[in-house]
Amino acid sequence: MLAKMTSKNQITIPKKIVDQMPRVKYFEVELKDGKIELKPLRVYETDLEKIRSKMKNLGLKPNSVREAVEWARSK
Repeated sequence: MLAKMTSKNQITIPKKIVDQMPRVKYFEVELKDGKIELKPLRVYETDLEKIRSKMKNLGLKPNSVREAVEWARSK
């Protein structure tokens, strides 16, 4: 299938291809061996208060991730 790049570097994905994919708004774009590769990404809406509440319930503190990384690197 043919797709044309506009003067603003935009490309429209042909409907035949879009119809075969789940609803996707974002793609990871890579150039591999001279070919452009698009990987569909799922984006999840987040609620910062829910995240903080879960961290509190789990007993996690702001530096817990840093501590976990340091622990893993020491092994």
